[in-house]
Amino acid sequence: MFPTSQRLWFITGCDKGLGYAIAEAALEKGDRVVATVFAADGKSALSEQFGTRCLSRHLDVTDSKAVHEAVQQAEEEFGGIDVVVNNAGYGLVGAAEEIDSHEYRPMFEVNFFGLVEVTRAALAGMRRRRRGHIINLSSLVGFVGAPGFAFYSASKFAVEGFSESLAKEVGPLGIKVTMIEPGGFRSDFAGGSLARSQTMIEDYASTSGATRDYLSTRHGTQPGDPALLGAVLTRLVDIEDPPLRLPLGRDALEQVSDKANFVRAELDKWSELSLSTNFVAPDASSESTA
Repeated sequence: MFPTSQRLWFITGCDKGLGYAIAEAALEKGDRVVATVFAADGKSALSEQFGTRCLSRHLDVTDSKAVHEAVQQAEEEFGGIDVVVNNAGYGLVGAAEEIDSHEYRPMFEVNFFGLVEVTRAALAGMRRRRRGHIINLSSLVGFVGAPGFAFYSASKFAVEGFSESLAKEVGPLGIKVTMIEPGGFRSDFAGGSLARSQTMIEDYASTSGATRDYLSTRHGTQPGDPALLGAVLTRLVDIEDPPLRLPLGRDALEQVSDKANFVRAELDKWSELSLSTNFVAPDASSESTA
C-alpha cells in the first residue's frame, strides 16, 4: 500500500522532453506516476529508476478505447488519479496554404482530440471523489498566434477553449483546471517533435518561412529548462486556488501580456462600432402620431 499523502499523476507523452521532466519531478517529490509513452514496448527509464512508484505503459492517445483502458488500469492498480497532465503532442510549421489536410488533421487528433479523451476518461473518477487537477499543456502560441503556426496554434487555441469551458463545468465539483503556456524550452519541440510542411511557397518566405528558418537553428538553445517546468507543476498542484492560465518563461509572460494589452486597446478603440449593433426599439410616441 502507498501512503495516502502520495498523489497519483497520469501523464501522457513521457518518452522525452517536457513529459519526461514533469514525471521525473513528480516522482522525485515522492508521488506516484503513470507515465504513458508512445514507444511500442512501453518502457521508460523512469520505471527502472523509481520502481513500483512509476508505471510506464504504451499509449496512443488517438486510440479512444486504449485511453479509457489505460485510465481504468491506473485506477485499479494505484487508486484514484489526482493529477492528469495532458502533455502528448507535437508541432507543425508552415503557412496555412502550404499545409495539406493529411498533414494537419493527424496533429489535431493528438494535440486536441487525444487530450479530450484522456480528460473525459479521468473525469468520472475525479467527479466521484470531488477532487482532482487537470493540467493541459497549451503553448505560448495557444494564446498568441504566430506566422507559420496557423494549424499548431489552432490546435492549442482549441485546447484553451476546451479548458476554459471545462473549468467552469467541473470547478463546482472540486476539480481544478490549469492551462500551461510554455515559451521556448529545451525539449524536443524544435527537433524531432516538429513536423514541417512538405510544400513551401515563396510568397510566405518572410513570414512562415522565417519562422521555419528560426526553428531550424533554435533546437537546444531555448531559454527554458524542462526540469524547472516540472518543478513548477509539482508546486502548482499544492496551490489551493491555482491559476487557470499559466505562461511559463520570460518570452511567454511578455508576449501573453503584450497580447492582453493589445486586445484591451483594440476593444476600447472599436467599442462604438461594437455597440452599434444593439437593438433599438421603435419610439412608441412617434408611431402613434404617424
